[in-house]
Amino acid sequence: MSQTKKNEALSFEDFKKEVLQDYTIAKISRECSLLGRREVLTGKAKFGIFGDGKEVPQLALAKAFQNGDFRSGYYRDQTFMMAIGQLTVEQFFAGLFGHADIDHDPMSGGRQMGGHFATHSIDKDGNWKKLTAQKNSSADISPTAGQMPRLLGLAQASKYYREFPGADKQQNFSVEGNEVAWGTIGNASSSEGLFFETINAAGVLQVPMVMSVWDDQYGISVHAKYQTTKENISEILKGFQRDENGNGYEIIRVNGWDYPGLIEAYNKASKIAREEHVPVLIHVQELTQPQGHSTSGSHERYKSKERLAWEAEKDCVLQMRNWMIESNIATEEELTQLDKELKKQVLDGKKAAWKAYLDPIVAERNELVDVLNTVASASANKVFLEKLAVDIAAIKEPIRKDVITVARKALRMVISEPVKSALIAFIEKYYAKVQPKYSSHLMSESAYKAEAIAEVKPVYDETSEEVDARIIVRDNFDNILSKHENVMIFGEDSGNIGDVNQGLEGLQEKHGVNRVTDTGIREATILGQGIGMAMRGLRPIAEIQYLDYLLYAIQIMSDDLATLQYRTVGRQKAPLIVRTRGHRLEGIWHSGSPMGMIINAIRGMHVLVPRNMTKAAGFYNTLLETDEPALLIECLNGYRLKEKMPNNLVDMRTPIGVVDTMKEGSDVTIVSYGSTLRIVEQAAKELLEVGIDVEIIDAQSLLPFDINHDIVKSLEKTNRLLVVDEDVPGGASAYILQKVLEEQGGYRHLDSEPQTLTSRAHRPAYGTDGDYFSKPQIEDVFERVYAMMHEQNPTKYPSLY
Repeated sequence: MSQTKKNEALSFEDFKKEVLQDYTIAKISRECSLLGRREVLTGKAKFGIFGDGKEVPQLALAKAFQNGDFRSGYYRDQTFMMAIGQLTVEQFFAGLFGHADIDHDPMSGGRQMGGHFATHSIDKDGNWKKLTAQKNSSADISPTAGQMPRLLGLAQASKYYREFPGADKQQNFSVEGNEVAWGTIGNASSSEGLFFETINAAGVLQVPMVMSVWDDQYGISVHAKYQTTKENISEILKGFQRDENGNGYEIIRVNGWDYPGLIEAYNKASKIAREEHVPVLIHVQELTQPQGHSTSGSHERYKSKERLAWEAEKDCVLQMRNWMIESNIATEEELTQLDKELKKQVLDGKKAAWKAYLDPIVAERNELVDVLNTVASASANKVFLEKLAVDIAAIKEPIRKDVITVARKALRMVISEPVKSALIAFIEKYYAKVQPKYSSHLMSESAYKAEAIAEVKPVYDETSEEVDARIIVRDNFDNILSKHENVMIFGEDSGNIGDVNQGLEGLQEKHGVNRVTDTGIREATILGQGIGMAMRGLRPIAEIQYLDYLLYAIQIMSDDLATLQYRTVGRQKAPLIVRTRGHRLEGIWHSGSPMGMIINAIRGMHVLVPRNMTKAAGFYNTLLETDEPALLIECLNGYRLKEKMPNNLVDMRTPIGVVDTMKEGSDVTIVSYGSTLRIVEQAAKELLEVGIDVEIIDAQSLLPFDINHDIVKSLEKTNRLLVVDEDVPGGASAYILQKVLEEQGGYRHLDSEPQTLTSRAHRPAYGTDGDYFSKPQIEDVFERVYAMMHEQNPTKYPSLY
């Protein structure tokens, strides 16, 4: 049965006790699902998606799940979370109600809908907990199969720690690599590409991963015959079954209502994955969905009477109940009495959760009523203000929107009266208290955040040589790998040939094949490897060969990595570094700069755009001291350019969010980043020849952007702004303008219209001429700046055209 007793001979009484405890958990979970649906239909909760019908296999999974293990699952796994002691009835309903308090809803502090589960990997100060002393669940996301890439990395971490135990000498993250990563997914979601990509990658890597497919034959209303070839995922994956000729998977099929069979299957899977580091697929068949997919509809609309009757008969909790009676574990009467007690227990837990959710808001509402009455007594609009107070006081179950909406409307009624100060004070205090409940932890708020890392400039002396810039980044990576055993670099062509631009030349040979590693062509799971390993204390650097290929992985970056700290209210982190290269190569697919798309999709990550490899190396050093994820884009055409080799490679730090003024000037401020700066620099030299002196500012990082507001200081001097960018019109240039003009108030200092110079709206055409007519060039910068100066002084700068 359980892992703690698997090697012991259980007495029948102990056996009965364990089974009854399992049944208790299953029934509590089922009652939570049933009552949860009613709470949605009565309006107390917005939406519900529950784990009814999947209870018994999750009990078996929980028995095989050990301390240090990780789950990466989906929104049906409430029974498993209850079985490992990480979800109470009150917490279940707190999540359903959206209770914005991490102490009541430890899964997400009300930020995710119910059914999205997590444990706490770090404390409130951002410090790692001892993950090997607890059972762990990585934070769920809703996108179907989105949990799969992360699962791969969670499993790979065990493989890494087994080979490199020095990466975790305190065994906070692994005990000799014996941990298993357990994945769960619905049968319909196994149609997603992310599922197949992960399954393939796990088979190649041979990692300790156990993948459970909960198969109830439907994906919302769509039957398996429209989802899966042969209507059977394990059947079509049987070519992955391991044999004596090579690596592969162990594939197990089991019925989801067979309690003893499930326990046997999961214990077998655990042993294989844990000891042999072989992945396992468990196809859990003949499951049901008693309430349909979610509260959005009824499954009676799309299931036949015959199917519904079959589901009623094969319900896993009912089947377990019948088996218990047949096996003399309990009588019908005993279970009926137990069912009644558990139903009341869940109802009481729901009531407690609702009270805990509602009481703070009622107190906030009552405080506002007092303020309104006080303000009304001294206002010419007394009657109207008192009516607002009466109306909101009459709401029995207010939400925070009710409270702040009334306060803001009341403020309009006293706009010209001194008494409005009381309302202003309430509103400002309310936002200061409440807004963080919904908006904190987009980035780290710990002492390890990037802003806390001080700049260390590169140091040179008379012996410093000029080298190909790739040598700087290569030697810096060499230093990093030598210094940090928990760092590994992996990606397409990263290992044997040392990446396509030789930035990792010779490092696999020096540091080993499992620290500088080639991967298959599978960008989403490259990201997933990095996320999972970073969640288990490692410091991976995941390489995407070209920036344009990032689109394959943008969903995982956006939905999973970038939101991780936010959706766990700072209780999980994955400080992954994503390395790629972009800007100004050749053609549609290798020279793109889709920065606007990227920076607006991955808020919650840093986006760093160094103009040379010295800056890039400094960024890598900085990032390894932070607990935040980042995307770093090296300049594709910069690897063979000459740069001086710093004497302090391992120590230098490029600051994040700080701009760099490359050239001071008095006439126009030009802001750009990356490879385009070399064009701007050349244009600036040519502009000086006609008496125009521009100031050049390198943004260096787009997320965050100019945290010291240095650009607006430049505008105070030049009074003109040009943003030069390789993105499409309205892309990153629009973002930069919003930051400078609106956030920094730069519009106050402008004497002429702020301008942008971008690429064309289409993708870049191939070849040198394609680049010239697709992207900003030296002549474009010259003429745009000249035109701005012509507007200011047409006599001195007569029109070019």
